[in-house]
Amino acid sequence: MFSTAQRAYDSWQDDEPARRAALRAAADRLESAADELAPLLTAEQGKPLLHARDEITRSAMWLRYYADLEVPREIVRDDAEAYQEVVRRPLGVVVAITPWNFPIMLAFWKIAPALRAGNTVVVKPSPYTPLTMLAVGRLLREVLPAGVLSVISGPEPLGAAAVAHRIPRKVSFTGSTVVGRQVGIAAAADFKRVTLELGGNDPAILLGDVDVDRIAPSLFWSAFVNSGQVCLGAKRIYVHHSIHARVVEAMAALAGTVVVDDGAMPGAQFGPLNNLPQFERVKDLVGDAVHHGAAVAFGGAPLDRDGYFYPPTVLSAVTDGIRVVDEEQFGPVMPIVAFDDEADVLRRANASAYGLTASVWSADPERAYALAAKVDSGQVSVNVHGGGIMPTLPFGGHKDSGIGVENGPWGLASYTDIQVVAGPPRTRS
Repeated sequence: MFSTAQRAYDSWQDDEPARRAALRAAADRLESAADELAPLLTAEQGKPLLHARDEITRSAMWLRYYADLEVPREIVRDDAEAYQEVVRRPLGVVVAITPWNFPIMLAFWKIAPALRAGNTVVVKPSPYTPLTMLAVGRLLREVLPAGVLSVISGPEPLGAAAVAHRIPRKVSFTGSTVVGRQVGIAAAADFKRVTLELGGNDPAILLGDVDVDRIAPSLFWSAFVNSGQVCLGAKRIYVHHSIHARVVEAMAALAGTVVVDDGAMPGAQFGPLNNLPQFERVKDLVGDAVHHGAAVAFGGAPLDRDGYFYPPTVLSAVTDGIRVVDEEQFGPVMPIVAFDDEADVLRRANASAYGLTASVWSADPERAYALAAKVDSGQVSVNVHGGGIMPTLPFGGHKDSGIGVENGPWGLASYTDIQVVAGPPRTRS
């Protein structure tokens, strides 16, 4: 597999117009197959069919963005005495290791810039969700040269073997901090480049002037979309004590209106959790919170049916120091924590080892921007959570949330090495 990718790289790196055309063709092919692929994604991941289709079509957006992205030449000097240029060269073969929560979209966060830069890519999807990515790989053989994009699937130690293999020159990994640390250590053995997009325990800070009724739906969905299985979802809700009870009431009321069901069923808004370990983890975190005095405003126990179905759960009477607040739940649990003043909440929000995303909410946007500037995270949004998730903006974490960024020209640059070309004046015809 890696030898095939290496052979394909030798010609793929040389023709930028062909690469850009291939990315556009891949976007068209992926988008045209969305109705075919979405049921498979729902079956293996659990998300509702509408959300599965959206994931596939949004993946095509990333391909088109990078196909159209202009990368200017960085000419430092070009005169009668000297020529100096900074060139970005592709690395070679890239390993992309992808998670089970958004197995297609997060794969294309890696595939699109890596291919655009001139690399070839070997994707290793999560063992929990390999099928749709395998189908995508087969589909794109129609528009990409042989060996340019490959998909390998299997349980560990496949991922470890891919990271350790001598041919790849970069590993891009999205997943847990624990596994990301292992990937980083293994990749360092032969100086592979790495991008590590790891866990997050993302705070949302609601100041006392917030209009609760107006912001409630946005806040709710930012925490519970994909059954809470989102690295950048709002996971710790810090609420000024003056509106705490009202926010708890609003979140519980919304939780009571949503439909949790098999993702293939009409009307389903939340599907099951993806796998048994995650299901058990959510149960354990909620049980521990209740043991430490948490009040369950809604949910709090699995649904009485076969499968890993867990309702959106709203907890109050919780504070820092309880696992459900201190740890990343990665499930449908919203702990709502009261605070008294901005200095206090800023300290508590920044105390986490994670620093992926955050949000600040206020009726006065400038007040929110001032506080947001002090939050230690890779992205911080005002009056929305996750407002910077688009192909044009860099995405990456601080502290234990990772190394490097994806998306935008910054993400493209991470799939290159810098080379300086310097010498006498260029001959002009």
